[in-house]
Amino acid sequence: MRDYVCACTVGFVDETPLADLCYAEESGGVSSLALALLPRGGQIALLQMDARLHQDHLETLIEAAMTACKGVSKVLDEVGSRKAAATSRSVKAPISANSVTLQDNMGLLSDPNRRKALINLLTRLNAPICIVCYLAGVAWFMGLAFEPFTLRTYMSENAMGSTMVEERFPAGERALATGREFAAHKRKAGGMPVDWLVKTMQARGLEVFTQSFSRTLPFPDENKERYMVKGTNVYGILRAPRAPRTEALVLSAPCSPGDSNNQAVGLLLGLAQYFRSQIYWAKDIIFLVNEHDLIGMQAWLEGYHHTNTTGMEWSPLQGRGGSIQAALSLELSSDVITSLDLVLEGLNGQLPNLDLANLFYAFCQKIGVLCTIQGKLQRNDWDNVSGYSHAVKTMMLMVMKQASGRPWGDHGLFLRYHVEAATIKGINSFRQYKTDATTIGRLLEGMYRKLNNLLERLHQSYFFYLMPSLSHFVSIGYYMPAFGLLAVILLLRALDLWVQLATPPPRTEDGIADIEQQSSPGVLSVLTPLVISHLTGVALYKLPIHFQEMAVEHFPVSETEAVVLTAIAVYTAGLALPHNTHRLLSGEGTEQGWKILKLVAVLYLAVLLGCTALINFSLGFILALTLVPLAAFITPHVSKVLSAFTMVFLSPACTLLFCVFFFQELQEMPITFQEAWMLYLSVISQGILDHSLYGSLVYPLVALLVYPCWLLFWNILFWK
Repeated sequence: MRDYVCACTVGFVDETPLADLCYAEESGGVSSLALALLPRGGQIALLQMDARLHQDHLETLIEAAMTACKGVSKVLDEVGSRKAAATSRSVKAPISANSVTLQDNMGLLSDPNRRKALINLLTRLNAPICIVCYLAGVAWFMGLAFEPFTLRTYMSENAMGSTMVEERFPAGERALATGREFAAHKRKAGGMPVDWLVKTMQARGLEVFTQSFSRTLPFPDENKERYMVKGTNVYGILRAPRAPRTEALVLSAPCSPGDSNNQAVGLLLGLAQYFRSQIYWAKDIIFLVNEHDLIGMQAWLEGYHHTNTTGMEWSPLQGRGGSIQAALSLELSSDVITSLDLVLEGLNGQLPNLDLANLFYAFCQKIGVLCTIQGKLQRNDWDNVSGYSHAVKTMMLMVMKQASGRPWGDHGLFLRYHVEAATIKGINSFRQYKTDATTIGRLLEGMYRKLNNLLERLHQSYFFYLMPSLSHFVSIGYYMPAFGLLAVILLLRALDLWVQLATPPPRTEDGIADIEQQSSPGVLSVLTPLVISHLTGVALYKLPIHFQEMAVEHFPVSETEAVVLTAIAVYTAGLALPHNTHRLLSGEGTEQGWKILKLVAVLYLAVLLGCTALINFSLGFILALTLVPLAAFITPHVSKVLSAFTMVFLSPACTLLFCVFFFQELQEMPITFQEAWMLYLSVISQGILDHSLYGSLVYPLVALLVYPCWLLFWNILFWK
């Protein structure tokens, strides 16, 4: 508060100016005015007159009013001083006792004494609080799979709220026969039977178009032994008879090599014929058969949306429908299906709107189809260890797939264009429960009839969630606190370092400060590790692909092996960062130097993990589990050998290796160390390939940001 506001009335009584008129004086018909004043600045806040006053008397009355207001202000100052003195005496004893007791009416952070006490408490108990936060974050995350802590799925979109429609599709056997015919023509053509597909779709009354595409891979894909990919997409459009054709739905089936997915193409053609005979469609329906799986789907989506983000060559689409509202990709490789698995994870961890999964689950429950997510059935015995363990495995599989950043089905590329999509995969296992093609066709027909009712894009339900089962989900408001508890550790360590740097150096007995402690580090000692670590990250990002030809010429390895081994070599070479840093610096580093560098690295990591978790929670949480402990407790004064082993153990490369082992265990497919190593190398090459082909961000994120940040802590450990 800058000043009091003092006010009074003044008037002329018998030609004498008087202040603070009483009732008798005011009722005598005198001319008066009211004035409000800020006494310290002499500023008039209010001046009001209720009667006429001669101009010659105005200045006299104003001076009298200001004198009276200043007198009131003086009295208020005296009263306030006496009150403050009494309050100070009453709290003097508690303050001297514990140095933290303050006035009740003061804020926690606005009072310097209480703020200092809080900071001292946080710095004194920094390590125990960090340990408690880490354990609490892990426990919170593990508790998310416990069913009472989850939410039941429900349909948020009113247009799809009821499944009270009669699903019809009588041509299941005919669809399987079409699939066998497709397989025969595929074997005869040695690939995609384009001409046969065009004729078949035209016979079903569709507008049929083709798109050719080609893509040169940065290095051969050893999983499918290809370097130059050429193919053709075939798609037919069923025009909406009852709408202006401004919106569309997509049903796709990839033309996979060998005998895979032939039944899906047959069912797609059967549904196209049945849909053509119905008149209730309000949206265009596009039936797409794409070649080379994700590459063909990427070419078609880029052509449909007139974009080219990956450098792929493709012919322009001759026919287009409306704006795509939703899409389903179908994968069936058997005439008889025991269960249908829903695949949701898309590019860079994107997920479709939860209502799409709810729609699939609702129709499966209605029709009686056995449905799974992550290949695992739903269990109701959540109240025992076995049921809880099953839910944890299901949720962790979703976390691992989402963290990989790769699309786990053709639907994953639709999500980039804000099209809600999912993949329905048929599974034929040892279960006795069997589902025929007619039932699957009824389920798809019911889903598309519901999607046909949409008046706008799916947006009512969640876009950020985890699913321990198809009937329960964990929303972003439930799982983000687990990450927040880990991120708090970094902020607490940053606060501790800031307090240490701000604390004045200790003085000797003669009152002179320690010169060694007081000397501040140069900018070069902090900037050099930052520059070298990020240059190493750039080398890790650029060199593997550019040096593959040189590696193949000088070593007996293939192109893919050359890329992976070059990446590993650059990654390992980064361990020499401390030596390279000290060669560029003159003299030894100071104590404050590594503290400033660690403060920068900790804040850098906090921002990096926070941004990553907002885009891809699973990836951000996995990185936080391994990087936060080493970032919190690494210093140059700990045991070098043990700490170096711990840092390598928690490095991004080893984290990936552990994830490979863990993922196989979750899938109940344990592997040996040699098999895990080969799979580990394949995962690295696939990550680089996914970035080049589809724009996956995991590899550049790790190479350009996460790895350099880890190198900063590695440099701190070996600080001289």
